[in-house]
Amino acid sequence: MRLPRPFYQLPIRFDLARLQAEVSALPGEAWAPHPDHIAGNSAARLITVGGAETDAHAGTMCPTRWLEGMPYVRQVLAGFGVVWSRSRLMRLGPRVGVPEHADINHHWHTRVRLHIPVFTCPAVRFHCDGEGVHMGAGEAWIFDNWRRHHVENEGDSDRIHLVADTSGTAGFWHFALGEHPPRERWPLVPFDPAARPELLTEADQRLPVMPAAEVQWLLDDLRGELVAETDTPEARSRAARMGMVLDSFQRDWRQLCALHGIGGAGLPEFRRLAERLREAARPLGQGLVMRTNHADAFLVLEKRIIQQLVPA
Repeated sequence: MRLPRPFYQLPIRFDLARLQAEVSALPGEAWAPHPDHIAGNSAARLITVGGAETDAHAGTMCPTRWLEGMPYVRQVLAGFGVVWSRSRLMRLGPRVGVPEHADINHHWHTRVRLHIPVFTCPAVRFHCDGEGVHMGAGEAWIFDNWRRHHVENEGDSDRIHLVADTSGTAGFWHFALGEHPPRERWPLVPFDPAARPELLTEADQRLPVMPAAEVQWLLDDLRGELVAETDTPEARSRAARMGMVLDSFQRDWRQLCALHGIGGAGLPEFRRLAERLREAARPLGQGLVMRTNHADAFLVLEKRIIQQLVPA
């Protein structure tokens, strides 16, 4: 999700000792390698599809057995009053980092990632779009993950953040982006041994066919970011042709939705149209990028839209 600035610190604090105790109590088997096999990166899954040991983005989200044994982490998440998607503890080993990248998958178009550092040190720096911050232990942060970002742990110990994905309520966004009181007035969320609050988690968001209105929204957003990496007449021509391909596809997709609906009828026709878009756009995408993060335009189209049109 795109934000007006790279970083926002939320005006709230947490019981760091309690957070650290619950995280330290996790057994070794709770920690899994990073799904992209980035060296020095591992995670303990807290909210996943079906509560299983999976890194999938799509499906009905449920607490895992690890979160069930962490009452304060559950209270922290429930206290925001939002619906949570995939959420984890992410561990970054000493003297390693997360390479620079931008999050372009469909999952991220409407979601932001909350970071609550549990174990960290000043030598850990989070960089986004040319700005760098140290997220202090027991604080809460969000950032614009559409922009290019990376993390460095130059310290001698593990960095562990609680990271949780949400689209957020109106109240959450007012709280996160609005005017903040002086830091000394930021509330501290205490641990309540008797509390077991309801945790709101995402239902399965997938439909057999992506609705025409969502397709238009996603394509309009992509077209607004589409630029030529090098401004040449040939690149401008390809950008213009890409725009025409996207416009034609959008119109034909709307017609198929009008004919079949989005409940799963006519799937072969929808799939053929999606494949024609892929074939037409791939050669035109050479040298076309996104204005904000310089991500490859065809890759964004593929991951954010084409793969989601008729989910497998």
